[in-house]
Amino acid sequence: MRSSPTDSPQPAHSELAEQVTHMLSAYGPLARDNPSYRQRDGQLDMACAVADAIARSEALVVEAGTGVGKTFAYLIPALLSGERVLVSTATKNLQDQLFTRDLPYLTGLLGLPLRKALLKGRSSYLCLYRLELARQDPVVHLRELQAGMHRIEQFARSTCSGDMSELEGVDERSPLLPLVTSTRDNCLGQQCPHSKNCHVNLARREAMAADVVVVNHHLFFADMAVRESGVAELLPTVHTVIFDEAHQLNDIGTQFLGQQLSSSHVLDFNRDMLATGMQLARGLAPWQELSRDLEQAVREWRLAGGRHATGTRLRWTGEIPEGLDPDVWLAAMRGLQERLQQTQQALDMMSELGPDFVRLRQRAAELIDKVQLFRHPCTDESVRWLDASGALRLVQSPLDIARVVREKLLQGNAQAIPELADARADGSPQDDDDMPWHDDLPEPEWGIVESPLPVVQQRAWIFTSATLGENERLEWFTRPCGLDEVPTLRVDSPFDYARQAAVYVPRSFPPPGGIDHLHAVADLAARSARVLGGRTLVLTTTLRGLRAIGERLREQLAHDSGLVVLLQGEASKARLIARFREGSTGAQGQGCVLVASASFWEGVDVPGDALELVVIDKLPFPPPQDPLVEARTRRLEREGGNAFREYFLPETAVMLKQGAGRLIRSETDQGVLIIGDARLLQKNYGNRLLRVLGDVRRLPDEAALDTALQQLAKTHQA
Repeated sequence: MRSSPTDSPQPAHSELAEQVTHMLSAYGPLARDNPSYRQRDGQLDMACAVADAIARSEALVVEAGTGVGKTFAYLIPALLSGERVLVSTATKNLQDQLFTRDLPYLTGLLGLPLRKALLKGRSSYLCLYRLELARQDPVVHLRELQAGMHRIEQFARSTCSGDMSELEGVDERSPLLPLVTSTRDNCLGQQCPHSKNCHVNLARREAMAADVVVVNHHLFFADMAVRESGVAELLPTVHTVIFDEAHQLNDIGTQFLGQQLSSSHVLDFNRDMLATGMQLARGLAPWQELSRDLEQAVREWRLAGGRHATGTRLRWTGEIPEGLDPDVWLAAMRGLQERLQQTQQALDMMSELGPDFVRLRQRAAELIDKVQLFRHPCTDESVRWLDASGALRLVQSPLDIARVVREKLLQGNAQAIPELADARADGSPQDDDDMPWHDDLPEPEWGIVESPLPVVQQRAWIFTSATLGENERLEWFTRPCGLDEVPTLRVDSPFDYARQAAVYVPRSFPPPGGIDHLHAVADLAARSARVLGGRTLVLTTTLRGLRAIGERLREQLAHDSGLVVLLQGEASKARLIARFREGSTGAQGQGCVLVASASFWEGVDVPGDALELVVIDKLPFPPPQDPLVEARTRRLEREGGNAFREYFLPETAVMLKQGAGRLIRSETDQGVLIIGDARLLQKNYGNRLLRVLGDVRRLPDEAALDTALQQLAKTHQA
């Protein structure tokens, strides 16, 4: 269903949409190339809408349910348009899929000699200079790391791209990777002795020459914040910008458009300062004494923040975070600044010795600026908190990305968005300085650094994902992203959920929040997994739930030699999913129960019978005590809204939809969803949340659940 900001009739399809229709028809090139291809009306509707938006240089928001084929629905019109295209994704996995599979296939099928480029953040590439330094680091010579270092050395000699995703045999969590990749903090830029052969620079040059460039949201927003990753140079030359997995835009954007200062940042700087000083300027400054004093200042600062449970965020609405001793905290912040200033003074005298010292001095200045920022009260447009559950982390974040999107991205599309067009009609300036990337208003609280860029002309903006909201206007996504006035399109999944899936909500479960509830979830999951021979994914809303349910499941299934319980954190996400997909067909011959939280609620794609049961421990309500949640709630209530109806329920609905979406990934999948939260049956809002699951049939009781599980099990025996 299409939703438009006005009641005016939609114009006729563009010529580009007609080309797209032929491409996706039952008699088009795709059908001729693939005998199993069939025309999907939902995919065609989306592709035509995208084509029209590109042809008319308009913005469009599209929610495309699982199975619609949204990737081809936006790539085909983008490629056929003949315009330069930038595609941004939330995950590196989708980035790699687009670049290595989808784009080569479509450009080959269409016969389009388009140049393609993949651009990631600098930490995704091997750094030749850091590799050189790592060879001298005693850490790499530890016995348990020698094999990994050998593989990295082999990779360095053979790779053309330097993309670390191509490195095999080294765990993504290996301590070696930070040693051989660079960050914005330690990169020497053009002063690096390897700058001519730098893999990051080569990737950026390829991106500037390409017709289609694939990036990720992290890089996009990081570039908006600091103008250093190449996207800012690239964007003014692009006509069409497509955000896939757009549901993550607000979270990622607020992260990068805010400010952070952590004890880890300071200690990393301290370690680099000591190593560089002792190696290149021994005896020219008291490096060990400076390092010792700074480390002590960090230790006192960390102690001033106190110790708290994992995930705790302390409110910070006044001069200091709540619950801390004002004198101790302010003294620790002052001491940290003084020690950083002493270090900076020492580095001032070393600048002529080499680029390493120049960059270290810049890092010291940046850290001092951040300390000063957090020693002053927070602005009204932002929210601030202290994360003291592990490393000390100070965070200041905008409440959403709406203003940045409207003022920096969509200004060139004023004619396509009524509200922006009205702003032009009221006499606001229209010169070059009023165009995107030329905003004269300082934004120190968001850390945005302005730089003059070419004037942005009107372009097409496409925002798409499988989950963007619970109503026709997709307000969960459009409101915080500043897209309220942008046309929206919802395309339903082609899957027959009434036939393929069922949902069961236990009526007699203990109330959520206690250990009894977590044990009840685990016991039901264990009993169900026995029937299915594994094939079970348990999604928890908290890390506490992850640990409690995981331990209970292992107790319950300890004597089931045919089942193994996998826990998030015990291996990399990629390795856990690979093992889960194998199930009982793998070398171990054991069915799998995977217990996970956080990132596993989305991006997990296990089609087929390897996954037939998804268990969600409870409704994923946002934590009301979280400072960011509190700030958004207060703003909504100041504006006369109802926080529970307009914020908490939509957030919960979208998260529930994402978790449930792990179950059915193809037209032949079948499975059961268990939600261990009786509030769905007891509260008035229960039906509103259940509606986001679509036409999934409901199982009235445990007997019906048993029957459904046994029917699934029979398919394995057939």
